[in-house]
Amino acid sequence: MRVFLALAASLALAPAAAAQSSTATLSASPATVVWGYYSAKAKPVLTVHSGDTVRIQTLSTCGPNERMQEEGVAAADIPAYNAEIYREVKDRGPGGHILTGPVEIAEAEIGDVLEVQIVKIDIDVPFACNGFCVGRGFLPNDFPYSRRKIIPLDREHMIANFAPGVELPLRPFFGSMGVAPPESAGRYDSAPPWMHGGNMDNKELVAGTTLYLPVHAKGALFEVGDGHAGQGNGEVDTTALETFLSGTFRFVVHKDRHLLWPRAETPASYISMGFSPDLKEATTLAVRDMINFLVEEKHLSRDEAYMLTSVAVDVDITQLVDGNVGVHAMCPKGIFK
Repeated sequence: MRVFLALAASLALAPAAAAQSSTATLSASPATVVWGYYSAKAKPVLTVHSGDTVRIQTLSTCGPNERMQEEGVAAADIPAYNAEIYREVKDRGPGGHILTGPVEIAEAEIGDVLEVQIVKIDIDVPFACNGFCVGRGFLPNDFPYSRRKIIPLDREHMIANFAPGVELPLRPFFGSMGVAPPESAGRYDSAPPWMHGGNMDNKELVAGTTLYLPVHAKGALFEVGDGHAGQGNGEVDTTALETFLSGTFRFVVHKDRHLLWPRAETPASYISMGFSPDLKEATTLAVRDMINFLVEEKHLSRDEAYMLTSVAVDVDITQLVDGNVGVHAMCPKGIFK
C-alpha cells in the first residue's frame, strides 16, 4: 500500500483522469455550505471526478458582520456572502464551523483513499480575528472571561501586525478539511477531529502539501473551512489567525489502498496523525501510524521503524482545544537516499 505519494507519482497513477481533468469553482453561499457538521447523508453541492481541480471559497469563524464591524472591521472588507449566509442558513449545529461543501468525488467508494492536493491558498480579506471565551481554551481558569482581537493582515508582505513591534509571518491553511465520517457516526460535530479529518488545525497543511483521507461514504463528501492565516502548535486559546480563505484543491481517488487515520505529505516531510480526548492516546495513534508507514513504505522492520521514529521523527502537539486533541508525527524525507 502506498499512501504517501509524491505529486508526480500521483499524476502517474491516474493518467486517464489527468487527461480528462477539469477545473470548477465553488463559491460560498447559503446553498453551498453546511453549518457545524460532517455527515455521510449530507447532500453534495458539487460533483467532480478523480483528477479534477476545484477552487473553493470559505468563511472565517469571526462571526456575523455586525460583530466584526463593532470590533473595528470596515464594512467594505467583509465579503458580501458572509451576511447572506448568517441571515439565511437556519440548519445549524451541533458544531459552529461554517464549511463549504460537500464536494462529491464520483469515483470514491467506502474503503478508498482520497488524495487532496492543496494547490493554492488565497487570503481573501485584510484582517484576521483571534479570541477566547469564558470556560474554554487550554487555561480556562487563568482567563475566566472572554476577549477578542482584530489583527490587520499585510497580504503584500505576508505578515500580520499583531501588536506594535510584533509581526507574524502568514502561512495560510484550512483548520478544517475532511470527508464524511462513517454513516453510523450520524451528524458529526465539526469541532473534534477524527478519522475523517475535519477540524485538524494542522498548520503544516499549507499550499504545496497533500492530505490523504480514508473514505467512509460514497463520493467521499469533502468539506472545507475554518481558514487560518497562521497558527502556533497547540492553538491554546481555541482560535488561530481566523480569516477568510479560498483554496484550490485537486482530488485523486486511490483504489485498493486503505487508511484508518489521515496522513499528509509536505515537500520535506511525511506526516501521521492521531486524535483522541486523551493526549497520550492521540500520541500513541500518531506514533503507531508512523511506524506502520515506515514498515509499509520504507520496508523497515518494526523494530527499526520504532528506533527510527525515536531518532529522527518529531512528535508535535497539533492542538489541545478541540475536544479530541491532536498529535502529528513528522518524518523528514531527506533521511531516505
